[in-house]
Amino acid sequence: MNERMIRIRGARSNNLRSVDLDVPRGALTVFAGVSGSGKSSLVFDTIAAEAGHQVNETYPPFLRNRLPKWSRPEADELSGLSPVVVIDQRRLGGNARSTVGTITDAWTYLRLLYSRIGTPHVGESNRFSFNDPAGMCPACSGLGEALVIDTGRFLDPDRSLRGNAILLPGFAEGGYWNAKYTDIGSFDPDTPLREWTEDERAALLFGGEHADRLAVPPPADYESLVSWFERIYLRTADNISDQKQKAIDRFTRSGTCTECGGDRLNAEARAVTVRGRTIAELARMEIAELAALAATIDDPSVAPVTAALAERLHALDAIGLGYLHLGRGTTTLSGGESQRIKTVKHLGSSLIEMLYIFDEPTVGLHPHDVDAMTGLLGRLRDKGNTVLVVEHDPAVMAAADRIVEIGPDAGAGGGRVVFEGTYDELRKADTPTAKALAKRAPALTEPRRARDSVTVKGAERNNLRDVTVDLPTGVLTVLTGVAGSGKSSLAAELVDQHGAIVVDQRPVGAGRRSTPITYTGIAAPIRKLFAKASGLPAKYFSANSEGACPDCKGLGIVYTDLAFMDGQETVCETCAGRRFTEEALRHRVDGLTVADVDDLTITDALQRLAEPAIRRGLQDLDRVGLGYLRLGQPLSTLSGGECQRVKIARELRDADEPSLYVLDEPTTGLHLRDVDTLVDVLDRLVEDGHTVVVIEHHLDVIRRADWVVDLGPGAGRHGGRVLYEGPVAGLRGTATAAALGQA
Repeated sequence: MNERMIRIRGARSNNLRSVDLDVPRGALTVFAGVSGSGKSSLVFDTIAAEAGHQVNETYPPFLRNRLPKWSRPEADELSGLSPVVVIDQRRLGGNARSTVGTITDAWTYLRLLYSRIGTPHVGESNRFSFNDPAGMCPACSGLGEALVIDTGRFLDPDRSLRGNAILLPGFAEGGYWNAKYTDIGSFDPDTPLREWTEDERAALLFGGEHADRLAVPPPADYESLVSWFERIYLRTADNISDQKQKAIDRFTRSGTCTECGGDRLNAEARAVTVRGRTIAELARMEIAELAALAATIDDPSVAPVTAALAERLHALDAIGLGYLHLGRGTTTLSGGESQRIKTVKHLGSSLIEMLYIFDEPTVGLHPHDVDAMTGLLGRLRDKGNTVLVVEHDPAVMAAADRIVEIGPDAGAGGGRVVFEGTYDELRKADTPTAKALAKRAPALTEPRRARDSVTVKGAERNNLRDVTVDLPTGVLTVLTGVAGSGKSSLAAELVDQHGAIVVDQRPVGAGRRSTPITYTGIAAPIRKLFAKASGLPAKYFSANSEGACPDCKGLGIVYTDLAFMDGQETVCETCAGRRFTEEALRHRVDGLTVADVDDLTITDALQRLAEPAIRRGLQDLDRVGLGYLRLGQPLSTLSGGECQRVKIARELRDADEPSLYVLDEPTTGLHLRDVDTLVDVLDRLVEDGHTVVVIEHHLDVIRRADWVVDLGPGAGRHGGRVLYEGPVAGLRGTATAAALGQA
């Protein structure tokens, strides 16, 4: 056996057709193929799953129960594996205490730096940690935010006190609390609050000096509405009722902590400086700027610390994240940003001979930024590791040592290795990817005429610089620009100001019982079809009702809890994983049992099941390029891009009146061949009278847009401006124009 190869024999996970493959170790290998062809089944569900399982097996049962679970793949042989690190697109998440600084360890280096050479000297590095009582702000417990009462929601200015102007719970007309303000003689109970003086409204809300200036001052025991709300709702026990929590959610908002100003640290830590700057000031600096500053600190006593800090910051900047700052919460990062941060973390590792697996690392990257990512993948390989990448981007394929294409089609039509070789060899091959690479880029289309326009006014979210832009309605508009230029911020302002429908990549189904059958509403027509053929009631063909296998309750698997050892999932022996009772499985429609229907792809079902209600439910999923999904596939297994296309299909089916749609990178996870299909779907939404605004980097989508808004010129503080707005053909002098060949 060649020890420099990962040897795969007879891989059969999901749709893989007994795949035999040797993958070179110490190389960068890209796995290509159309959506649903089996790339992820081979890379994640086979190679990563076996490597992860074998590593987990080296730990005792107690620890294994707390490690990520890996299901062993179906394969005859898997050898030559290393410990695996999977770097996917899942957002970093975390909690309110997790920041870019803490997740990358850059904050650890900064804390150490300030504890050693900061002025005045305050001691240990934990004194600069907002996650440690020794360093956190006592007012906000190191969160940087505090609950702020939103008095704007307390009152309806168009009503009088007797007319229920006070919107707080318990202030209904004639009630006890309402009388405390209506009957004291200080306020006119019958005049709408809009006609009151400023002092009168302030006296009602805050009391104090405002109340003292009233013609009839309130009684000595007067309690303003804010004081009342604080006493009733905020100075309360830890365990509060759902009703009280709803009131708190309605009448408060999260605001910057007034004591620390959002810096999270206590006064002592905030006072320490290095080179005249506090650690909180450095946390607010962009990483690119902070990296330059760190390089100027030449104190020999902390040379190793500054070197490690500078290396980490430069790596973040080199991969296109220089516009972030260390205080940025990880929960606010996109999937692409999260993935790049995970990658930078591993660059700092001294481990070699590891197996790194990436899931579409160019997601969220402008063509201008892709070189930085391919360079980073090469650096991981050159350190002595094996790098496997699932990717559609030609630039990543061109940088690979080897390309493996899985296909030729999706679902049952895929699952085979159709190409192995170099990028130059792929371009001469006869495969779906080769044909897509050879296809000429679409010419710029003649833009459609807009019906009207919507205006985003004075947008200053994140790095936007008082941006005002008119977006045409009834057409397809693309927001472009380098990563961090302000596209997502502009889209968020559009949603806030005009109430758009957001079609994002968040999951559409959480449980294994949520499938294309349940999501599209075709479960009832399928049951009726079998009921009509068998003469049995429809409920006997439901795996969630009378038709469910009694032993596995219609799940197809049985879970055994083994206490401190790994829980065990096994295929139900009674129904052999088919989920239904024997009685239900006796009956057939077009040769199919009700369990066989679960195994049909959407495309197959459209051909085999002629019932109009079933066809109506499935045709839009097929139209958005998801025909390869099995009807019984849990929606929880879909990628972000697939989830987004499921939602697009729903909008195609359900949208009635003209609406404004905002989509965030809908080409995520799409093969080059399928991008045209997606744009056709977006065109159909436009033809149906809708307005579609898309954040997108894919050049084929940009070329087919009616209108483009290009932001930049750089990221973070170097971006946030509209460089161009108009037809695509007129775009010049920007990074996007250069990528389009219009520089």
